[in-house]
Amino acid sequence: MTTTAAATAIPETIVAWFHENGRTLPWREPGFSAWGTLVSEFMLQQTPVNRVIPHLNAWLERWPTPADLAAAPPAEALRAWSSLGYPRRALWLHAAAVEITERHGGVVPSDVDQLLALSGVGDYTARAVAAFAYGLRHPVVDTNTRRVIARAVQGQAEPAPPSRARDLAAMEELLPEGLVDARDFNAGIMELGALVCVARTPRCGDCPIREQCAWIAAGSPAYLGPRKSVQKKFEGSDRQVRGLIMKELRAAHKPVTAAEIDTVWPDAAQRERALRGLIADGLAVASAEGGYTLPHE
Repeated sequence: MTTTAAATAIPETIVAWFHENGRTLPWREPGFSAWGTLVSEFMLQQTPVNRVIPHLNAWLERWPTPADLAAAPPAEALRAWSSLGYPRRALWLHAAAVEITERHGGVVPSDVDQLLALSGVGDYTARAVAAFAYGLRHPVVDTNTRRVIARAVQGQAEPAPPSRARDLAAMEELLPEGLVDARDFNAGIMELGALVCVARTPRCGDCPIREQCAWIAAGSPAYLGPRKSVQKKFEGSDRQVRGLIMKELRAAHKPVTAAEIDTVWPDAAQRERALRGLIADGLAVASAEGGYTLPHE
């Protein structure tokens, strides 16, 4: 199939499939707020959907607007983030809430450049909020999107390492002109990659675009191109030690002593390295009373 033909047939098929098979998720419900969409996108970074939903619901019940979160201390955002991981996201989200409140009258902006100016908002998140919360026509590219395009259009088992310009251009070529279809295609191609065109064992027999897929047509060849680096295992890593220290800080409403931190991990050098990293990232601060607390406790 030529690229031009794919640009017509694949989006139509995926949109129709999405209307029938898309999961019921909070951020897809009618009337879901732009603030809720922004919070969900922060939480979904490197975290599975099933873990995000209860945290998202609790967060929006507690802080239904950016101004509500901005009025709370960063320590409370870190506590509410709980076990979601990568807690810097909570600090960035709190900072973004302050910026939205101060710069935009408490309303999440729809403009991609204004969204990109918010703390912790990258190209994907900015475009996702503009497309899904406001219905604007922007190509939205995530890992699932890249994998579907690599297989269906480019005939490769895996996508090449990310390239902002190349990835956006590839998605733009497929994106329908109509606003509703563009929004649904952005969501649908992600959904297809998450549920069917998965990384290790793609369910090609269940794929709505299997007849249009360049990879299947080529005989499903193995990927021989460059690969992105593989993340190191979590067990025994500095990330694990950081998480254990953060758990202690979230549980306490007074400074956690150095002696208490010493109990969370036996390797003193790794424990000290993790603590220094948390302080450098603004996730922990030394208390004037001794010990350590969350920021702005």
